[in-house]
Amino acid sequence: MKIVRMHSFLHIFLLLSLLLSVGLLFAACQKEEHPPIKIGILHSLTGTMATSAKPVVDATLLAIEEINNRGGVLGRQLIPLIADGKSDPATFAKVAERLITQDKVAALFGCWTSACRKALKPVVEKYNNVLFYPLQYEGFEQSDNIIYTGATANQQVIPAISWAAEHLGKRLYLIGSDYIFPHAVNWIIKKQAALLGLTIVGEAYLPLGSTTVEPIITDIMVKKADVVINAINGDSNNSFFHALAMAGLSATKLPVLSFSIGETALASMPNSEDLNGHYAAWSYFQSLKNPENSAFVAAFKQRFGADRVISDPMATAYFSVLLWAQIVNSRDSVNVDSIIDSLKSQSISSPEGVIATDFDNHHTWRKMRIGRVNKQNQFDIVWESGHLIAPHPYPLQILPSDGEQMINQYYKAWGHSWVAPKKDAK
Repeated sequence: MKIVRMHSFLHIFLLLSLLLSVGLLFAACQKEEHPPIKIGILHSLTGTMATSAKPVVDATLLAIEEINNRGGVLGRQLIPLIADGKSDPATFAKVAERLITQDKVAALFGCWTSACRKALKPVVEKYNNVLFYPLQYEGFEQSDNIIYTGATANQQVIPAISWAAEHLGKRLYLIGSDYIFPHAVNWIIKKQAALLGLTIVGEAYLPLGSTTVEPIITDIMVKKADVVINAINGDSNNSFFHALAMAGLSATKLPVLSFSIGETALASMPNSEDLNGHYAAWSYFQSLKNPENSAFVAAFKQRFGADRVISDPMATAYFSVLLWAQIVNSRDSVNVDSIIDSLKSQSISSPEGVIATDFDNHHTWRKMRIGRVNKQNQFDIVWESGHLIAPHPYPLQILPSDGEQMINQYYKAWGHSWVAPKKDAK
């Protein structure tokens, strides 16, 4: 009787062991069939652009976490690989190549300045990867391997200048950081000014990270500008606006309309009150009232802190990941060629409203808004386009050849760089 029982126990034990082995083998096969998908997040975590870029990384991570919580992409979890471009175009290119060739990322999300994007362009094209670029930019570029989810100049700059001419004045002073985006944008503005009967009374540039702003403030006062059009990027804005305030040039006396200052910049400024009443042009502001934005703001604050704020590049980076995931799921593939082929028929609900990809280029249809800084370091929206604006990387009133020639002239003059050589403000 004992022998029979022992055989029974042995039989059960062997059966359980077999079932366990089969289960482990099945799990291993499942894991092998559904490995995680690595994607690269490449931004400036150090250097003059770090203050602007770090929050964009957080917004990108929020989108990834939400996707993973819903089961991932194609049943696979996303693994973000975060890398530091150190506010340096050459570093961006080197790190991007490593992410693509060694880490085997399926896509890249990142860059703030056009100089860094242009450094990445030949890298993603060489290895047939894809970059989702979430910042507004000057245009005069189009690549099959870059998805430009930020606004083009015809969506941001041109409408903003038309609004400024009507509401702020016709004597414009142009200021920017000394790299390709501000120079190209101001070139466009000068052409637009000629059509609108506006006067450009002055133009000046600061090296990225420079705090030498006093000569420019003096020049602005001498030239008697009605409005300053600001394309400064990064920490230099702190010095510029504080110097304006110290000179008694408040927003009521001399309004500034900025293209690169958002809520996160305001939150990081030691003297943010200096910007009260000044203006910025973006597609997205945190103060937008709609259900999607309310949910987005609440989710971001719950994840990263109730005191955190959200800017246009953050909201754009967030929906960029969702857009990529939507395309991958619709094509059942992370293949870059498949993603590119699907761009012509995509739309997505975002915190700023519906976003649609253009049928003819790798840009997005977006609205444009003008916001005025209030005492809570948020923006009161004073104007919006009311409709989605079609993206034209080559503005319709400018010959493509003229724009490309202008871009190339700067590149050659700067020693085959997209950033001007370091020098004092001019």
